[in-house]
Amino acid sequence: MTTNSLPIKQIHQDIVKPYTKQLNLQIRQERIYSLLVEIVNNCPPEDALREFKRLFIDCLNSVSLNTVSVRNRIRFINNEHEFRNTLKRCCYILVNNWASKRKYKHIQELINLLADYQPSRNSSNSKEINIYKTWLENFVTSNDYEELKLFAYRHENKEKIHWASRYTAYLLVAQSFDKNNPKEQQEAAAKLSKQIKDKFKFDLAMYIARSQSTASSVTRYKNPSILGDNVLHLIKMIVIKRGLFSYENLANIFIKQTQNQSLQDFKVSIQKYLFFSVNSNSQELVEVFKQHLADKLSSWKAERNEELIDKNLLLRISNRVIDCLTTENGQEPSPLFVLLLSNDRPLTLVIILLKIILICPNTRSHLEIRIANLISYYEKYPEEECKSLINFIEIFNITFAIYAENVEYNLIKMEEDNPSGNSQLNLDAYRVFSQLKLDIEY
Repeated sequence: MTTNSLPIKQIHQDIVKPYTKQLNLQIRQERIYSLLVEIVNNCPPEDALREFKRLFIDCLNSVSLNTVSVRNRIRFINNEHEFRNTLKRCCYILVNNWASKRKYKHIQELINLLADYQPSRNSSNSKEINIYKTWLENFVTSNDYEELKLFAYRHENKEKIHWASRYTAYLLVAQSFDKNNPKEQQEAAAKLSKQIKDKFKFDLAMYIARSQSTASSVTRYKNPSILGDNVLHLIKMIVIKRGLFSYENLANIFIKQTQNQSLQDFKVSIQKYLFFSVNSNSQELVEVFKQHLADKLSSWKAERNEELIDKNLLLRISNRVIDCLTTENGQEPSPLFVLLLSNDRPLTLVIILLKIILICPNTRSHLEIRIANLISYYEKYPEEECKSLINFIEIFNITFAIYAENVEYNLIKMEEDNPSGNSQLNLDAYRVFSQLKLDIEY
């Protein structure tokens, strides 16, 4: 051993000490989590809320951190990152439990508790307390807190909510797939997102049934979309695509025809499939759209062009097409998205997205995350400037509710078409019927 080398014992301590410190942190965090789990499962919500307040708020109004309860609970947290992680997981332990028991009022109380926090006016001689106060204030002004507020959407004033709040389900999907979030947050977000989407499907089905019945009051079931009575015409346009050329049949035919294709051939096939029977008043727009997408796909994974398409490659290329059609970097809209919406073609875009999901259902979550990305990008703008996006999302909601696995829609002809010689289909001669195939939680 040279004179400049460290003793083996010291080297061992330098390696083990950080590991031991981290292990100690995790053990203490788990004690807090276990305490809250025990209380929220076995005590009234008021007790759980009181313990949360004692843990993270009451202690900050103390003159110092020298009380036993504080020292044993949060003093071990020595950086803001760990403080926020601990606070977040504690929040979602409560939220997940209360949501599963439909105790939504207490979720709102938890959010209000954090929002109403005011640092004590009493001067503190503890540097640690001042640091913790700053960390808590930073949390309440962070995106993490904004995500927490989504779980109180039921208690929002519907007249005053931001337009993006109408699409909370997609923002929750993004939370549920974010691996940086606590597991309790991911679970709570997934459950609530499903509940919101299921309620929309149920409300839409009931609205359609009531709005077409002269014997029932249409006011009993409110239109869950903001498209007004035009939603019935839109639904008829979508549902009429049945039989041989239904979107489901086209998807099944495409899947069979492209088995054992190379990736290079598949890139060509998927473009033909996506644009087959796409209606547009502007052929020039369609050609620009096709060329842009072709350019994007031709260079994508070119080194794997000779590989046979399999489930993994199908998922990846489907995700890639969705990115091209929505947002390629998860932050701003893609050129194709802007092109279609600026030319008032939201239904065209929605149908193409639907056709992707029908050949690769596993990419549905990726698509919804991309919609959440778009909402996050546009939400800084007033509603008047986001009409195109809002219209797209409303049509998306309707279309994917129609093609949901637990609701079946059918179009039935109720009267003879107008014999005026007009070859255009008279949708007024048809009625939409919906049938719930499974119980829906809402």
